[in-house]
Amino acid sequence: MQRAAPQEFDRVLSSMCTRPHPAARKAAERFFATNPGDPATYQAVAALEEDALSYLGEITGLSAPHGYVTSGGTEANIQAIRAARNHARDDDPNVVAPESIHFSFQKAADVLDVELRVVPVDDDYRANVAAVREAVDDHTVLVAGVAGTTEFGRVDPIPELTAVAHDAGALMHVDAAWGGFVLPFTDHEWSFAHAPVDSMTIDPHKYGQAVVPAGGLLFRDKSVVDSLAVDTPYLESASQASLTGTRSGAGVASAAAAMRELWPDGYRDAYERQQANADWLYDELRARGYDAVEPELPLVAASVPDEQFESLRDLGWRISRTASGELRIVCMPHVSRESLRSFLSDLDDLRSGPARN
Repeated sequence: MQRAAPQEFDRVLSSMCTRPHPAARKAAERFFATNPGDPATYQAVAALEEDALSYLGEITGLSAPHGYVTSGGTEANIQAIRAARNHARDDDPNVVAPESIHFSFQKAADVLDVELRVVPVDDDYRANVAAVREAVDDHTVLVAGVAGTTEFGRVDPIPELTAVAHDAGALMHVDAAWGGFVLPFTDHEWSFAHAPVDSMTIDPHKYGQAVVPAGGLLFRDKSVVDSLAVDTPYLESASQASLTGTRSGAGVASAAAAMRELWPDGYRDAYERQQANADWLYDELRARGYDAVEPELPLVAASVPDEQFESLRDLGWRISRTASGELRIVCMPHVSRESLRSFLSDLDDLRSGPARN
């Protein structure tokens, strides 16, 4: 049987996951065999989950957060829609979201049999508030916005979207899965403190530097969480609001450990370093004549010809494209200026000579 080598991150430029912090690794190893899905039995990891939620609440501006550590952003987004549907008790529910929304919303709509109304973004890739206002109706149970879009790193106008949602009698959800650990160090209005947002996705296993899987789902109102609960008669715990039954104690422990170690100064340092890298890369690409999108957060998108893109992948660079075809580079904590220089060196070689096989 072939033995797989551990993943090296030196050439990983498009992933929104990163090397876990050493404290997160150590904590994960201690809780591999625990299940936060049964907190009455696994009380130590349940206490760590409360710690993790407290940190997530502090990061997102919510003093008394309700929720849990999920497997990732997809589960959190599915649960946010499920909670809104259950809470509203509407016979024909719909969700309104910008076209920049994560593909997990399409999965959620399919699984939950909820209509997903996708509206255009504006010229700067942010949700078009007027289009959202036009799309909502009496059956809208949730409006969603993104704080750090997957493709361009943009932040939707969250206060304005929240007003539209609440005027329609709907809940407001913010997907900050990637952006949530960098946005506290910016001037953007995105959090529970900036608007009466009802729920939020934020993933410690992305910029939070926890091990995978460690996502996060937060709610302002406990009654919305309670709409997710089902009885669990054979467990010591009497009910469960999570989507999965068994959950990763390693993920929970690592999330708490990473945030204890890094919040706020470590995350601030990572953001400032990687935003500087993104700004530098943007300038370098523009200087070479590439059409690039100015980075609002540590993510750069640029139009690179197909032949060059594929040749870069052949050289071992782990890169991806946006839906509209731009190369996207995510400056995660593992991405160094040295790696970016090496990437540009390969790109320069491809521009000056024939594509490599």
